[in-house]
Amino acid sequence: MLPEDEYKVKYQAESPDIVDSAQLDPIDYHYAGRRDVDIVIRQPEFTSVCPMTGLPDFGRITIKYRPDKKIVELKSLKYYLMQYRNVGIYYEHVVNRILEDLVAALSP
Repeated sequence: MLPEDEYKVKYQAESPDIVDSAQLDPIDYHYAGRRDVDIVIRQPEFTSVCPMTGLPDFGRITIKYRPDKKIVELKSLKYYLMQYRNVGIYYEHVVNRILEDLVAALSP
């Protein structure tokens, strides 16, 4: 086990509180109630910051949902995800935060 001072953040990391879910722009889904379709969005270049070390974390995010009345406008989703670029957050937390924000915005 590393000494406690080895885990101190050595680079600047923003708080997850700076991420604004209002950036997500829900738009009407014109096929609501007509057919069940799963929407899959892949973001191959997701970045955030490790909250322990401040080092950049790189990964892929895949979002899959079945819309009801709203879908997310893709440019707004990209801007939303880009907010995490300098945020110190674990991936296990960020995927849940993204899920909660999308459910609140879209009610899939």
